[in-house]
Amino acid sequence: MPLRFEIRGDFIQLDQLLKATGLVASGGSAHAAVTAGAVTVDGQPEARKRAKLRAGQRVCFAGTEIELTGAAQE
Repeated sequence: MPLRFEIRGDFIQLDQLLKATGLVASGGSAHAAVTAGAVTVDGQPEARKRAKLRAGQRVCFAGTEIELTGAAQE
């Protein structure tokens, strides 16, 4: 079952998401994970550390899937 994360606003940056969910301890760790190719967005490897993610997208990292939701989305 994926972890659900509600975005406040239009988007969240990938590095901020990894920190906010507690999957990494710091921004540097988030950047290292993305650079190493360990993060996918909607099933595709994501190399942009500050990629803008929006509701409806899915991020996978370290065996955890995160489903992004918006405030109005249920």
